[in-house]
Amino acid sequence: MEQNTQCITQDALSECEVLVMKVIWQNSEAMSIQEITSRINQRYGKDWKVQTVSTFLSRAVKKGYLEMRRKGRTFYYYPTVAQEEYGRREIIKCVDNWGDGKICNLIASFAKTRTMSEKEKELIRGMLDGMD
Repeated sequence: MEQNTQCITQDALSECEVLVMKVIWQNSEAMSIQEITSRINQRYGKDWKVQTVSTFLSRAVKKGYLEMRRKGRTFYYYPTVAQEEYGRREIIKCVDNWGDGKICNLIASFAKTRTMSEKEKELIRGMLDGMD
């Protein structure tokens, strides 16, 4: 499966579309709508019908995140954008929107709203020290 690693310029995915994409990204093979629906319902405790998932898949295809190929009577969906690339773009948007373009502002805000364990703090310190 070839995935685009260039700068993403597509429209953002909705929360529901992200769940669909996460299921597809976590699979190494193209998936049918039945497989996608089953995994979403299992993994995320949803009770979505095939038609609901079909709507989200169609939107992701239109936005350029997925392509579909027909094999026999079944359509298979595969990502055209890597999960890591999409994640990076979303993080940059968070820093820009909620941290005024500064990662330190975003981290400070995050630290005020969420309790971190000592182990998490240690990991973050290690990452920061490793950036030098």
